[in-house]
Amino acid sequence: MSYMQSNKEAWEEVFEHRHPKWGEENYKRLRDEQLPFFCPDVIGELRAIDFKGKIISQFCCNNGRELLSLMQLGADYGVGFDIAENITAQATYTAKKANIENCEFIPCNILDIAEQYHNYFDFIMFTIGAITWFEDLKPLFQKVSYCLKQGGILLIHDFHPFMNMLPMPGEPGFDKENLDRIAYSYFRNEPWIENEGMGYMSENYDSKTFTSFSHTMSDIVNLICQVNMKVTKLREYDYDVGLSDAYNSKGYPLSYILMAEKE
Repeated sequence: MSYMQSNKEAWEEVFEHRHPKWGEENYKRLRDEQLPFFCPDVIGELRAIDFKGKIISQFCCNNGRELLSLMQLGADYGVGFDIAENITAQATYTAKKANIENCEFIPCNILDIAEQYHNYFDFIMFTIGAITWFEDLKPLFQKVSYCLKQGGILLIHDFHPFMNMLPMPGEPGFDKENLDRIAYSYFRNEPWIENEGMGYMSENYDSKTFTSFSHTMSDIVNLICQVNMKVTKLREYDYDVGLSDAYNSKGYPLSYILMAEKE
């Protein structure tokens, strides 16, 4: 079995083990708040883009909450893609409950997105933790480039690759009194293997196998530049965006926003 298929099964299983009502009331925030589910720095970048009349997408959209939030900025149409069928079904449910009719969700492997979406989107985004599920980023970014129109924008908001070096609370190498200790190589080649569910979505349990991968910042930047895109912005921040606040404001790069444009 490929790691992609294994991850698909693990994600669909963890959704069945999700916390009670996880994601089921996202539609309320979409009705009542402006750009929920984004941090302030991302909101600033998104508000600087003119989305009116545009067609937008989120690759690895999970349950759709971020793409549906972004629809508030006036895009004509949105399409979310994710490998897990039951999670994209919740995204469709949320869109219906929030009365967002111009956004759809398609379950598929991102690398297999249909050719009908090539040269289709004005904007594509990846958010926290998405690109870690791909062993080789070049075919991933090549698919992004195929799907963007000329002049289209890619935005990535994610954990900084530096965080792959840091032990997280609960791991053997973590010491809250010595937060300058490095546990892992920045250039790690072996995958991360997890069988404990997915912390933000479920309790720990003996789950099917999740396989993810480390990528350096140079991997990300260089491979984007190799697929007919140019990086136009890279901002790094000293705060984490979902794993742990233990290292916040310590001078470490913990998260980033990258933007690129298809040439």
